[in-house]
Amino acid sequence: MEDKRPIDVRIIVEGASDVETISKALQMISLGSEYHVTISSIIPTTSVEIAQRAVEGADIVLIATDVDPTGRELAKKFEKSLKDHVGHVERIKLPYGHDVEYIDSDLLKKEIKNAIVRSGLSSLPNIRHCNQLEEKIDELENQIKSISEENKKLKKSKDELESELENFEKKYKELKDKYNELKERYKNIEEKYKSVKSNYEEMKKRGLLEAFSLKELWAELFGEEVDEDKIVKITNNVKPKDIIVGQGLICAPSKKRAIEWLNIIKTALTIVE
Repeated sequence: MEDKRPIDVRIIVEGASDVETISKALQMISLGSEYHVTISSIIPTTSVEIAQRAVEGADIVLIATDVDPTGRELAKKFEKSLKDHVGHVERIKLPYGHDVEYIDSDLLKKEIKNAIVRSGLSSLPNIRHCNQLEEKIDELENQIKSISEENKKLKKSKDELESELENFEKKYKELKDKYNELKERYKNIEEKYKSVKSNYEEMKKRGLLEAFSLKELWAELFGEEVDEDKIVKITNNVKPKDIIVGQGLICAPSKKRAIEWLNIIKTALTIVE
């Protein structure tokens, strides 16, 4: 929304007698209609501290001091100390050697208007700078919007990746548990194999066992493929002293004994099924 507030102008003078002179000159001009300006206060002081408090929040401060060495020095002091407290500081330029109290009202009126015009003209570069800043702000806001949208996309991708990672970690744990289980089973089987092999070698050395192909002997007896795991499992559970099954073989004192054992297993499997 457009700001329709009048420009707040305050005038600093050296003494109370100067206030009357300035007020008289102001009665002769219409600053509100001409410049959209209002003179909110005329401040008689030579104190920098008082001036700083009195002009706080003003848009423009005009300094109207006497044009003698003392007045010029005071004006410089005010300009330096007030520039960070208001929008703009401008001196009312009077002919050298003139006191504000005794100066011609028409001349003073003219110089007040000139000081206001100079203030406005000196602000033009700032206006251009403000326009450039506004363009830069718009550009930055667009960049922020773009970055925000990109951030949302990245966050979504991050959440998806974290979800996938969580699933991978869960799957990895399941596979690791399965691996450890199979590793333990393999260890047990390996130990059993070593034991069976040791028994077989010992019995073979003593001439107590013969080895026959489990697959061929089963097919010969029953005309079907053998399920070695089931036969091994039953044999290990029953633990016959003269029969060893494993590694695709059945070891027995004789083929007759091997056939006898396989028939027993076949009967057991038939009953279970």
